[in-house]
Amino acid sequence: MKLFFKQNGFYLFVYVLVLAVLGYILLHHGKVQIHLVINAWVGNPVWDSFFKYITHVGDGLVAFIIAFVLLFVNVRKSVYILASYLGAAVISSFLKYVLYPDTFRPHATFGYFIRDFKLHEVEGVEMASIRSFPSGHALSSFALFFCLMFMTKNQALKALFFLLAFISSFSRLYLSQHWLIDVYVGSMIGVSFSLLFYAVFYNSNDPRFARLNTTLPKLIEERKQKRV
Repeated sequence: MKLFFKQNGFYLFVYVLVLAVLGYILLHHGKVQIHLVINAWVGNPVWDSFFKYITHVGDGLVAFIIAFVLLFVNVRKSVYILASYLGAAVISSFLKYVLYPDTFRPHATFGYFIRDFKLHEVEGVEMASIRSFPSGHALSSFALFFCLMFMTKNQALKALFFLLAFISSFSRLYLSQHWLIDVYVGSMIGVSFSLLFYAVFYNSNDPRFARLNTTLPKLIEERKQKRV
């Protein structure tokens, strides 16, 4: 694990630092007040278009596509990403659909309860109303991009994946699809599972994981030969 922290310690430190700053803000300001500050930035055509499309990077489908492609590059990397995303998604679904199914998103809150202020919304974005907590997009972004960040040794790619996790998650606030607390908790769930399964797949002495360092076609071929 020393090598892991040597390669990723800076990014983990920055992430924890951001959590601390945002945690302080959340403790001292209401979610509506925070959202009004963020929403004041909406309206620039360039940024509106940028966040309208970059938000799709946080779709769960993207994680599945990347995991599928990696099956033909390295099975262990593919399974690592898939396990991290699915583990985080299970927790998110439990929170969204069982514990907090009726939490209103900004669009519904300002539409039904705070009518003296109209949110600036990006044209062409379909607005959701309930199941706000936590943000599934933030969870998916941080689970996926932190997995990719942990697996690569290229520092430029690490920085890129780190920024993509934050930018795609921030898009959920910019588009008024979530509150800051939703994104905050979603990110922690995603990062937690990326760390947990890194320990399972890359810091384990189990030889079965080492055997996954191959492509899916080769793995299938090996299985066929063993049967013969």
